[in-house]
Amino acid sequence: MTIIDGKDLSQKIKSEIAIEVEKIKSAGGKTPHLAAVLVGENPASKVYVRNKVRSCEQVGFKSSLVQKDIDITEEELLETVHFLNNDPDIDGFIVQLPLPKHINEELVTLAIDPKKDVDGFHPVNFGRMALGLPCYLPATPFGIVTMLDRYNIETSGKHAVVIGRSNIVGTPMSILLSRKAKIGNCTVTITHSRTKDLPSVVRQADIIIAAIGIPNFVKADMVKEGAVVIDVGINRVDDDTAKRGYRLVGDVDYQGVSEKCSFITPVPGGVGPMTVTSLMLNTLKASRKEIYGE
Repeated sequence: MTIIDGKDLSQKIKSEIAIEVEKIKSAGGKTPHLAAVLVGENPASKVYVRNKVRSCEQVGFKSSLVQKDIDITEEELLETVHFLNNDPDIDGFIVQLPLPKHINEELVTLAIDPKKDVDGFHPVNFGRMALGLPCYLPATPFGIVTMLDRYNIETSGKHAVVIGRSNIVGTPMSILLSRKAKIGNCTVTITHSRTKDLPSVVRQADIIIAAIGIPNFVKADMVKEGAVVIDVGINRVDDDTAKRGYRLVGDVDYQGVSEKCSFITPVPGGVGPMTVTSLMLNTLKASRKEIYGE
């Protein structure tokens, strides 16, 4: 069994990005610039944004953090989005989700210029992904594809089962694995809460993408020998023995499943670090005008 070390891989890719950024600067080019909009004081969101800012520093990007009070109006937030759309120094930006309930997340996502949508959430980028056209891939699926590629995991002709159908992970992951590409050409089954006898479906999988948000959902008896298991979940469970009173676990019962599979991602230290690194890769593409041109 091989552990897919997302933390180590992300550091390697960041080093590669840093070299490219240094080349850009040496040639007199513009430093890539990523901005992040953070609304309110959601602890998890603050951690995510802080990690993104730190990653920008590591690769030599310029970063800007736009902090807004939780009571900001929808109109004011849309004005912020429009300002960032029109700022020529900013190559890409994200609006950290979730947003307060009084703000329509879909409306805000639609307001982002697809050329600066380095999160890959805008319908234009999503549609281009579905058609196999150049686009900014959603960061978490992008990270997973990169992991499969860098670990030389064969996907062609394999049966992939995706557990979860969110627009952020499950659905785009199913599209990417089915595309005609180096990491693709899978027969894909996407499962969810309405899937009948879900365990029997998962047992057929050569590749499992677990993104359902339920701690330790995938048990060893749901996994066939030699399967590749990608655990996207990150869940807090109470643990009195832990310093913080809780510990982080994935959607996969790591201890049991790791004894049966050929490859597995740990939680933490698996998919998570690669998500942030994928955002860096998308920002580098944006700065180079690789997707949409000038």
